[in-house]
Amino acid sequence: MLPSTDLVVVGAGIVGLAHAAEATARGLRVTVVDRDDRAAGASVRNFGHVCTTAQSGRALEYARVARERWVELGAKAGFEVKQCGTVVVARTASEHAALAEFSAARPAGEVVLLDAEGVRERFAPAGADVVGGAFLPGDLRVAPVEAVPALAAWLEAEGVTFRWGTHVGAISPGTVHTSRGDLSAPYVVHAVNYDVDRLFPDIADAAGVRRCRLQMFEVEAPDGVRIEPGVLTGTGILRYGGMAEQPSAAAVQAELEKDRPELLDIGLNLMLTQRPDGVIVLGDTHHYDRTLPPFDDEHVAELVLREGARLLGSPLTVRRRWRGVYAHSPTTDYLTAAPYPGVRVVSVTSGIGMTTALGLAPAVLDDLL
Repeated sequence: MLPSTDLVVVGAGIVGLAHAAEATARGLRVTVVDRDDRAAGASVRNFGHVCTTAQSGRALEYARVARERWVELGAKAGFEVKQCGTVVVARTASEHAALAEFSAARPAGEVVLLDAEGVRERFAPAGADVVGGAFLPGDLRVAPVEAVPALAAWLEAEGVTFRWGTHVGAISPGTVHTSRGDLSAPYVVHAVNYDVDRLFPDIADAAGVRRCRLQMFEVEAPDGVRIEPGVLTGTGILRYGGMAEQPSAAAVQAELEKDRPELLDIGLNLMLTQRPDGVIVLGDTHHYDRTLPPFDDEHVAELVLREGARLLGSPLTVRRRWRGVYAHSPTTDYLTAAPYPGVRVVSVTSGIGMTTALGLAPAVLDDLL
């Protein structure tokens, strides 16, 4: 009896959906299995910031492919993809110097260096301490709580079978063993983000995979302000490869170590995006562990909200707060492994799944198929 599906994708987050979309485009019959009734993990807890330009190396290659895929899929699946770019706000000379080096290193127009007034034109709340910045016009923004379910619904309409509320207990060559029976398929992609160690602990251990916890917030927009682009700050210069590899990034690091070490202690990447309803998503912090503690430190929240208020120039009213969690590896941004013939274990281990998953999936399927 022939298998009823060509590819089983375990996990309906953005990495799993990216593989389902790519496989469907190649004419494969696809079944997606997820333990929950809908996507509820990192794929709907993030900023919706498709930060293409700030990547480097393989991540930049994937991000450029993913950017075009986002635009195409948004049109097909009926969710908004805003081509609004990113503003990087510089508040010290070292930060501005790193952005100037980043601009010079990229093709003309890909990174536009800004003076203080240029930042304020794109990010009205920018305060008097802003010395300049950069604009990354190629970046995108989506609302993940809308885009991810819309993508899943569109894939289902295109013929993808979804088995929600179904736990996968084991994978063997040609078979996915689930709580609702076995699924037979010649190809399997296991894409469950930080839970890769549940079925494949040796693979996770070899890559040093840990869970990264983020503290994030939704806050009211001060005075109804509208912010079209995503907004990064000097802390982001140290976290994104394209900027972090610039010579002046070392001076940015030294400044923070000297003047604001508490921000480094909590792994702050101060950034924000604005949802279509006007609420601002603000964050985020980084804490790494194999098993994360169940408790959040209010002092960490106070630091994020303090820095957010400084960035937005106004006291903040919190509407919601939550934990984001993603997989992290100290050795690779992308975990891909082949435990059995026809099976690939895939995880974006760098927190840039929304930015790069749609570019990673074609490379994984090229290899798998």
